[in-house]
Amino acid sequence: MDVTINGTVHELPARTSLDLAVALITRARTGVAAAVNGEVVPTAAWPSRQLAAGDQVEVLTAVQGG
Repeated sequence: MDVTINGTVHELPARTSLDLAVALITRARTGVAAAVNGEVVPTAAWPSRQLAAGDQVEVLTAVQGG
């Protein structure tokens, strides 16, 4: 199935969870937020949130600067 993650289309296996999709973008586990189709998904729900064909996923990571 095709899922768009941060503007790039990825072909993923059916029933891919959000936590696996986030792992494609970043290895960070803190300071990361994810939204599916414009809805922010709490980190604790990522493993159970199944993606569907055509979903739009945005993954944001906090960046510290000075």
